[in-house]
Amino acid sequence: MPDRDARERFRVGLYPGTFDPITNGHLDIIGRAARMFDRLVVGVAANAGKGPLFPLAERVELVAAELAPIAARTGAEVQVRPFDSLLIHFAQSVGAGVVVRGLRAVSDFDYEFQMAGMNSRLDGNIETVFLTASERHQFISSRFVKEIAQLGGDIASFVPPLTLARTLARVGAPG
Repeated sequence: MPDRDARERFRVGLYPGTFDPITNGHLDIIGRAARMFDRLVVGVAANAGKGPLFPLAERVELVAAELAPIAARTGAEVQVRPFDSLLIHFAQSVGAGVVVRGLRAVSDFDYEFQMAGMNSRLDGNIETVFLTASERHQFISSRFVKEIAQLGGDIASFVPPLTLARTLARVGAPG
């Protein structure tokens, strides 16, 4: 039987991402993951290399605001925390025993599978769990949402209302 620390640690899940911006697909994965753990930490990665539309502090604020209904509905403890470190080090720092990753398409799997393998080599006590996107969210990506918004397209069905307003304001599109 695993020791008490290992059992407690396993009940903490970590769902990391850039969330630039957070989409309805992200919220779907978070809502489903929140039911799996005593505590779910949503880690917002700084990831300056991706040239984010929103600064880190604003992404953290948006994610926290959009997650409030999920936490209320599921009764789960959901925390939002920024990070700018190796994923596995962040997972260790929040006591996560599981990293949750969302998969939209087969093309996601190759990258995620490699990352899971590397993370396992860095810390074999932290598992990776893959959740497939719900059918209605399989095609949504933050990158596409940003591009559509910047070109004047309608993103209302891809993001929650607060994120919609902030994204349109950020790209200078009429709301």
